[in-house]
Amino acid sequence: KALGRRAGAVTAAAASKEIKMNHEEFEKQNIFGIGQENTAFAQYFIGRSYLNPLTAGSSLFFANVTFEPGCRNNWHVHRADKGGGQILLCIAGEGWYQEWGKPARSLKAGDVVVIPAGVKHWHGAKKGSWFSHIAAEVPGENTRNEWLEEVSDAQYDALGE
Repeated sequence: KALGRRAGAVTAAAASKEIKMNHEEFEKQNIFGIGQENTAFAQYFIGRSYLNPLTAGSSLFFANVTFEPGCRNNWHVHRADKGGGQILLCIAGEGWYQEWGKPARSLKAGDVVVIPAGVKHWHGAKKGSWFSHIAAEVPGENTRNEWLEEVSDAQYDALGE
C-alpha cells in the first residue's frame, strides 16, 4: 500500500499530540466525504491524504482533498501558458496555506484561497486537526503541476499548532 513519505512518523507524532478535532467529529463536518487514500500522489505528501473527485468526466475538476493531522503536500506550482491556477474552498478542520517568501495563513471551514498560476505554495493540515478543502483547478491553456521540495519539518514545526 503506497503511503505518503514518512506517513508513520506523522501519524505517531499526531497521536502523541492533543488532537483538536477527532476523526468522528471531523467526518460530521466533512460533507463531501473523505474518499480514497491518495496513493497516486502520495510521493508529493508527508503523511496520508485522501481524494474524493466530485466532477469526474467534467471539463472542470473539483475534488475534496482530506489531510490527516500533520499531513501536508510539497511545495508546488500550478503552471499554465494562459489562465490556470487553483482555488481552495475550506470545508472542515483546520489547516495551513503558505506562499513562498510569505507568512503561512491559518485556514478553517469557510475560508477561500485563490492561487494564481505560477505561485509557489503548499497547503495541509495543522498538527492537531484533520483538514479538508475542495480543490478546484482553474481552466487555462497547457495547465500542469510542478511538484517541488518537501516542506521541511523545521518549516512546518515553526508554525505551531
